[in-house]
Amino acid sequence: RLHSLSGVFPIGAFLVEHMFSNSFIALGPKAYNSQIAFLQGLPCVLWLEVFFIYIPILYHAFYGFYVMFTGKSNLAWYPYRANILYTLQRWTGIISFIYIAYHAYHTRGVKLLYGTEVSYERMASIMANPKVFVFYLVGLAAVMFHFANGIWGFLISWGITVGPKSQKISGFLCTAIGIVLFVTGANALIHLVK
Repeated sequence: RLHSLSGVFPIGAFLVEHMFSNSFIALGPKAYNSQIAFLQGLPCVLWLEVFFIYIPILYHAFYGFYVMFTGKSNLAWYPYRANILYTLQRWTGIISFIYIAYHAYHTRGVKLLYGTEVSYERMASIMANPKVFVFYLVGLAAVMFHFANGIWGFLISWGITVGPKSQKISGFLCTAIGIVLFVTGANALIHLVK
């Protein structure tokens, strides 16, 4: 249960904030750079990142790998919706981990190692490579599916949605959340390559 909780808070909360901040890309370089400067200017920003982003993501990822490698998938024998979602959750977790590691290196890693600041211009130069752009779209889709399906699973495992009707409704709501966040992120990426 702690694993599912970490996916909603703090990781999910950070993801929503991250998509909100990235939405400033659509307003142009000045707006996005101002938003980044605001975030980087927060007191104790490095400690906030370590304790509310890096450690929770690493815990969530490595425990997720443990679950994946010790769990038994029965998708081949029982190709039901729940088994398909279970399998997709594991595969999108792997894709998300690779994507997040790549993204973290090219944003925070290069700042810590070389002093390179995150900016609209930096992100646009990264997105100028069509292969990287496609990689980001695929990674973004994986993250949003993993997050939305994870919320749905969280609601079930924590006893919030116990019946079939509430699970169906929450499934629609979680799907909508995933789509809205994906569209927000994809819109930012598209604005970087215009």
